[in-house]
Amino acid sequence: MTPVVPGLAGALVAGGVLLIALGLTRRPAPPPRPPRSRPRTITLSRRTLVLLAAGFVAGALIAALTGFLVAVVLVPAAVAGLPLLLAAPPAQAQVKRLEAMEEWVRSVAGVLTAGVGLEQALITSLRSTPEPIRPEVSRLVGRLRSRWDTQSALTLLADDLDDATGDLIVAQLRLGARRRGAGLAAVLDALAESVGQEVRARREIEADRAKPRSNARLITLISVGVLAFLALSGDYVAPYGTPFGQALLLVLLAAYVATLVWMRVMSRGKPLPRFIGTHARQAAS
Repeated sequence: MTPVVPGLAGALVAGGVLLIALGLTRRPAPPPRPPRSRPRTITLSRRTLVLLAAGFVAGALIAALTGFLVAVVLVPAAVAGLPLLLAAPPAQAQVKRLEAMEEWVRSVAGVLTAGVGLEQALITSLRSTPEPIRPEVSRLVGRLRSRWDTQSALTLLADDLDDATGDLIVAQLRLGARRRGAGLAAVLDALAESVGQEVRARREIEADRAKPRSNARLITLISVGVLAFLALSGDYVAPYGTPFGQALLLVLLAAYVATLVWMRVMSRGKPLPRFIGTHARQAAS
């Protein structure tokens, strides 16, 4: 008998003993998996559907008149997609929401200086709440009028605002609701000043980001105009009439669109992590 067989048998026995010992060892229970979020469904607005339909009709006419079958795809994509790619990102709406939070905090602080309680100050502030956050504050006031606990109502306000700055505001309000001190108005005034500084910084950042978007918008409009003029007035686009030429045209335009998408992704800021509410707990888990 060769020495390989006894060695292999000994290795198998040792491996079996180790597996048995590993199976008998107690291990901590694995943490529960976070709930899977439902896949997002892509919904098109009515305006986008109208633009797609109009672009499809125009592309079909161009394909019938010129023989460029690729126009059936390019024209609807350009008509419906370029406005979305060249439009301003939603960061401006976020800046308006921050500005509304600053104004609302100042309003609550002003009401508190009159000597009323926190709950009554929150309810009274609804009259002067700016429009960007009026739905969220309206739900808060509805909960308070329904005799909700102030802490729970403010926690749900943080979920409704869904913003790190909103979490900071809610944290100060919850602390004031717990301590019931006289200095909450001064704290909220200081917090509003801090939010105002953040709003001014965000506006400066968005002004700097708007410059390359304006340049890209101008270059795109000039390029589309020049291509349309050359397509109608000369033989410049004749090489693209072949199947290979149309495929090459699709590749070139797809690369240009990819640069626009890349520019839009680069100009989109990452939101700060939240620390209050159920959304924050789910993200942390």
